[in-house]
Amino acid sequence: MNDKLTHIEKFKKLMPDKFLPEDEIFKCIKRGSKIFVATGCAEPQYTIKAMVDYVEKNPKAIFDAEVMHVWSLGLTPYTDSKFKKNFRQNSFFVANSNRDAVNSGMADYTPIFLSEVPDLFKRGIIPVDVAIIQVSPPDEHGYVSMGISVDIVRAATNAAKIIIAQMNVNMPRVHGDSFIHLQRIQYVIHHDEPLLEYHGDPDSNVIQKIGQHVSNLIQDGDTIQVGYGSIPNAILANLNGKKNLGVHTELFTDGLVNLIKSDVINNKLKTVNPGKTVASFCMGSKETYQFLDNNPSIEFQPINVTNSPLNIAKHEKMVAINSGLQIDLTGQATAESLGSQFYSGIGGQADFMRGAVLAPRGRTILTIQSTAENETISRIVPFLSEGAGTSLIRGDIHYVVTEFGIAYLHGKNIRERTMELIGIAHPKFRANLLKEAKRLNLIYKDQAFIPGKRGEYPEDLAIFRTTKKNFGVMLRPIKPSDESNLKSFFYSLSDESLYKRFISNRRDMPHERLQEFAVIDYTKEMVIIATVMHDEREVIVGVGQYGVHEPTHTAEVAFIVRDEYQNNGIGSELLSYLTQLAQRKGLLGFTAEVLSHNKPMLHLFEKMGFEINQKSMVTDPTCKEMKMRFKN
Repeated sequence: MNDKLTHIEKFKKLMPDKFLPEDEIFKCIKRGSKIFVATGCAEPQYTIKAMVDYVEKNPKAIFDAEVMHVWSLGLTPYTDSKFKKNFRQNSFFVANSNRDAVNSGMADYTPIFLSEVPDLFKRGIIPVDVAIIQVSPPDEHGYVSMGISVDIVRAATNAAKIIIAQMNVNMPRVHGDSFIHLQRIQYVIHHDEPLLEYHGDPDSNVIQKIGQHVSNLIQDGDTIQVGYGSIPNAILANLNGKKNLGVHTELFTDGLVNLIKSDVINNKLKTVNPGKTVASFCMGSKETYQFLDNNPSIEFQPINVTNSPLNIAKHEKMVAINSGLQIDLTGQATAESLGSQFYSGIGGQADFMRGAVLAPRGRTILTIQSTAENETISRIVPFLSEGAGTSLIRGDIHYVVTEFGIAYLHGKNIRERTMELIGIAHPKFRANLLKEAKRLNLIYKDQAFIPGKRGEYPEDLAIFRTTKKNFGVMLRPIKPSDESNLKSFFYSLSDESLYKRFISNRRDMPHERLQEFAVIDYTKEMVIIATVMHDEREVIVGVGQYGVHEPTHTAEVAFIVRDEYQNNGIGSELLSYLTQLAQRKGLLGFTAEVLSHNKPMLHLFEKMGFEINQKSMVTDPTCKEMKMRFKN
C-alpha cells in the first residue's frame, strides 16, 4: 500500500496538469458528448457521482450527452428524470438498473455481439469523446492497470479523445492487455473506495440440481466458459472432482478462484494460452479481486479477443455454458427478452456458443430453470413468444439442462428434439406441451404419454457399472425420447438374437411397437437400457425389462444385448440391476420364457442364485417356462 501511495505522489508532482480539481476536469465534457463508462464492478463510483454533482451545480454545462456502457450495477444517477436534458443512457446490455428505463423509452439499448463493440469504437461508427474509467495506482514506470474491467474499456480508451481515470488503490493490477500509461490519460481523479462487488442469488434446490446435471457433462481436460448468476455458481461448485480444466471466458467469477486454488483448473491441457486462465472482466468479491492482483496465471484480454468466435474455436474441447430465459420445442432460445420486453442483451453468449460449436470436440450447454413465476409459467414452450429475440438458433445448442435432466439436441430432428425437451420440462406442463406438439405436427399424432407420477422419469436410477469383464456401461431407465436410438438398437440385432428374444420371426420394429418399450408406467414396469458413448453419441448396447404381474406379485423379465457386445458381462449387469429394482419394489421373483437351446440365457438365470422351477411350455415344447423366486 505504501508503494502504491508513493508512486501516486511521485506522478502527482511529475504530471500536475493531470491532477486538476474536479470542476476543472469536467469542463472537458461538452454538449452532445459521447461518454463511455467502465463496466460493472469497475464503475468509477466517486467520479460518476462527482460528474452528476457538477451538472447539478452547473445545469447548463453539459446537455444532450450520451452515456454508454455495457453493464451497470445500479450506479446510474444520470438516469434520474431531473437530468433528462443533460444525459441519455445507451447500453450494450440491459440490467436491473436500466431495464425499466429501456422498456419505457427513457434509455436506449444497442443490441450487438460484445465481440463487435470494439470495432464500432475503432472505426468511429460509435465515437467516444470521453472515457471515464477506473485504474490502479501507477507502477514506477507510470503504467496503470484497468484491473477488473478490460473488456471494451481497452477499445474505448484507444478511441477516446479524452480519458478521465479514477485512480483507486483497491483496483488490482491484472496481467494481460490491461495496462495504459499515464501519458495517455488526460485527467486523473485520485479517490480510494471499495470496488463494487457482485453476489449472485442464493442457490435454491432447483439451481443445485441444474449444477449437478451440468457437472456430469464436463470432462477432464475441457476448457470452459461459464456465464454469470446463481446457476453458473452452482455449476462451478459441482466441478471439484474434475481434473485439468482450462478456462477461456469473458467473465471471471468467485467460483473460479476455488477451482484454481484446488488445481481443478490448471489450464495444462489448453491448446491456446496453456497455463493461463483468460478472461475479460471480473464481477465478484473483494477476496477475488485480491486473488487477481499481480497473479501471473490470469490474463485479462479485450472482449474482441476473448469473445471472438474464431479465437474460441481454436480451443479443443471448448465447452460454453450459458443460461436462457425461454426455449421452444424446436431448440431455438432467447436469453435477452421476455416477449417484446427487453430483459438482458445479446452479450457474449452467442459469441461463445457459436465458437464452441466450431471448436474441435466442442460442446454447448444451455441451462434454464423449467418454470418461472412460482411454477405458473413454463420456460419450455411450443414456440418462442411473439417479439422475443432469438439469441440462439436451432444449430447453436447441443445440450439443454433443467432441474429435471439433460436433453441432447445436436443432430436430432424436430420430432426427437421435441420429445427430449418435453422430457425435461416441469411435469405439470408436459401434457399440454405434448398436446401442442401434436397440434403443430412436431411429433407423431399418436405419440403416447403417461401423465403424473406414473410417467415421471426416475433419473435417480441411472448408474454406471463395470462388468466382471471390465467393461464400463451406463444403466438407466428408458424414456420416450429414446425411441429413435432404440430403433437403431433393434435393427442392429441379428435375426438369431431377435428370435431368441421375441420367439417370433417378426423383424420389423415400427413406431407403434417401439412405444411399448419407450413409453412406460414406471410404477408397473421397468425398461433399463445399457449404453456406451461413441464420439459424444449415446449408443444402446443392451435392453432389459420387467412387467409386474400383480396377482402373483412377480414380474416377467426379458433382456437382450447387441450382438457385437455380447460376452462382455452386460446381460449379467442388466439382470442384476433389474433384480435389485424388483426387490426394492417388494416383488417376490421373476418369470420368463426362454428357448430350450438358449443355453447362455438359461445359465445366466441359474448363476443368479434364484430358486428356479422350469418346465417345457405346453403351447411350444421348444420353450421353457421359468419361475424364479428371489432368495432374499
